[in-house]
Amino acid sequence: MNFLQAGFIGALVIGAIAGWIAGKIMDSEGGMLRNIVLGIVGGYVGRLILNFIGFSAYGTFGNIIAAVIGACVVIWIGRKLT
Repeated sequence: MNFLQAGFIGALVIGAIAGWIAGKIMDSEGGMLRNIVLGIVGGYVGRLILNFIGFSAYGTFGNIIAAVIGACVVIWIGRKLT
């Protein structure tokens, strides 16, 4: 397994964990694929939010926290749009 594959698999795992945590926080049900997508999109949104307010996320734990914050925001926006 090369570095690129390990990074991709790591992103999927972090996305799944972050999506699952955000789903529990926001009381939102979803499957594994939804959690992965939500976590990856949430990671991007969370990093934007943290950078905007002057913070950075480092390491696996920091990435999970940023992704959870972003995923919660994505769930909240999705609820407001529907």
